[in-house]
Amino acid sequence: QVQLVESGGGLVQPGGSLRLSCAASGSIFSIDVLGWYRQAPGKQRDLVATFTSGGFTNYADSVKGRFTISRDNAKNTVTLQMNSLKPEDTAVYYCYSRIWLDSIKTGDYWGQGTQVTVSS
Repeated sequence: QVQLVESGGGLVQPGGSLRLSCAASGSIFSIDVLGWYRQAPGKQRDLVATFTSGGFTNYADSVKGRFTISRDNAKNTVTLQMNSLKPEDTAVYYCYSRIWLDSIKTGDYWGQGTQVTVSS
């Protein structure tokens, strides 16, 4: 059993900053990918940023230069620092992880989601 527990989120004015954190726990052999997706009302869930075990990061074009993803392998945590927030960043943000359950099997896991609202 694997759990992803998110924290952070909330209401912020345009131009403001927020920080999201996510901790993975449970039957984890190792973690391949940690990242964040978001889903606005009436829209599909889209990639925000990911951080692989090899140290590679990937960002959606819409957040490049404003958001920064970081990862702590010792603590199995991932953090998303969001700066210069815009109303279009409003969405439910989901933590995502691809986890090695043993040396052969992987699984994809999601957090429960945290609301981010950017509004004046």
